[in-house]
Amino acid sequence: MISSVAVPQSASDLNKEIVEMQFVLIVHEVESYPAWKIVFDRASGIRKAAGEISYQLLRYDNEQNTIVHFSQWTSLKNARSFFESLALQAIRREAGVIAPNFIYLNEIEHKTL
Repeated sequence: MISSVAVPQSASDLNKEIVEMQFVLIVHEVESYPAWKIVFDRASGIRKAAGEISYQLLRYDNEQNTIVHFSQWTSLKNARSFFESLALQAIRREAGVIAPNFIYLNEIEHKTL
């Protein structure tokens, strides 16, 4: 007996298997990175509860207080609700965040070379 293996019949069948990932890219200046990082770490529980899955922190190589926060979220709706909340606005003020720029992103492709 020959066993059969389900093979996608078309490109649209392949696309059904792809899970769209949502990300937020935030670029902002902070008054002091060490002070900001303390507040950021303290807020990890509320970020997770709001739907943040993972994050990366980066900073400009020539501007030590310009931070890039790149994070994956369960949904962009959850991310927007969280980042636009009054509670988070207060936390940003406490952390010394200056003029954050939020960019909401849907992944269209991801490959490792």
